[in-house]
Amino acid sequence: MSSITETLSATSGSTLAPVAEDMSAYVIAGAVTSEQQSSQWETVSRTPAQGIDDGVEAERLGFRRVWLSERIDIKNADVILSGIGARTSRIELGTGVIDPTTRHVWLTAALAATMHACYGPRFVLGLGRGDDGYFRGTGIRMASYPYMNDYLDIIRRLWKGEEVSYEGPVGKFDRMSFAETYHGPSPELWFAGFAMPKGARLIAEHCDGVLLPPMLTPAAVADAVQRIRAECERIGRDPDSVRVAALVVTAPDMDDFETRAIAHGRAVTYLQYVGYGEILCEVNGWDKRMLDDIRNHEQFADLTQVADRVFQRHQMMDVAAQVRDAYMEDCCAFGTVDECVKSLTRFIDAGADEIATYGSTPAQNGRLVTAWRDRA
Repeated sequence: MSSITETLSATSGSTLAPVAEDMSAYVIAGAVTSEQQSSQWETVSRTPAQGIDDGVEAERLGFRRVWLSERIDIKNADVILSGIGARTSRIELGTGVIDPTTRHVWLTAALAATMHACYGPRFVLGLGRGDDGYFRGTGIRMASYPYMNDYLDIIRRLWKGEEVSYEGPVGKFDRMSFAETYHGPSPELWFAGFAMPKGARLIAEHCDGVLLPPMLTPAAVADAVQRIRAECERIGRDPDSVRVAALVVTAPDMDDFETRAIAHGRAVTYLQYVGYGEILCEVNGWDKRMLDDIRNHEQFADLTQVADRVFQRHQMMDVAAQVRDAYMEDCCAFGTVDECVKSLTRFIDAGADEIATYGSTPAQNGRLVTAWRDRA
């Protein structure tokens, strides 16, 4: 890989920074669009092509890996991550996340194996249960935990070259197998969720890592870590073998408007979801009356679907004013780079192994990843 790295560095005219092993980044921080909108703020919208550029820049800056949250439109995870893989040499590539009910288990297993075969063993398959609010009207349903258990087990068996005969929640298969397997280490399997009791059990029994949702406070992260550790100990697994990534909205050295759009505006899109908003308030100890203030806001009076399918975060600043500043200060990282490092350290102290910057671009976090890597 060193020769590839040297070639890429020579082409770009820059060298790669040392890797911050405990910091990763999400790409396509703004609303995805095929045509970049003119704006003074980078996170208003991002194109898939800019998402690929984000991944290349993340490698140059020293992030360990990039994650991509998939949406079923022009934000297809395998296409964009493959574009990043083709232009990089060392950065890990993670789906953060794919909803399993949108792909036949055979295709999902093949996606991960193919990524490894193309770009070396640096692909991470992140899966989540999906959300009925987003998929409403499509015929796609949220995956149950029995479904997830079987789905993950089938994927690992296919990667091992086994024939799978199965009948259950995932479907009915007779001697399903790969004609060819990847000759090397299997991709890592991660689960995205709150790690509540059922989720913590799934993680302990099947997964290499967990992506905790953004907008969790350090205290909520500590609770999730404890649930995962307890489940690992129950089955005799070393709890340290599960890597925990805390997704944290970061806004280093940004003006007040973009900071609030990235944090408060994004929080609106989560809190507006019926069910999701309730659990986010519950695990963080937030006042649930805030949900009524958001959902009953006049801007949402005629809303028939989730808010972020209609409005961009920068268009919801009046609604975002209903989100308590103290809540965002606790679960995000704002201010100077040094202040952000101090804030992010709270999540590591709570038990997270890795910080995933969220809501802002890798370039916007360039000075932060350097300071984070060198903080010792």
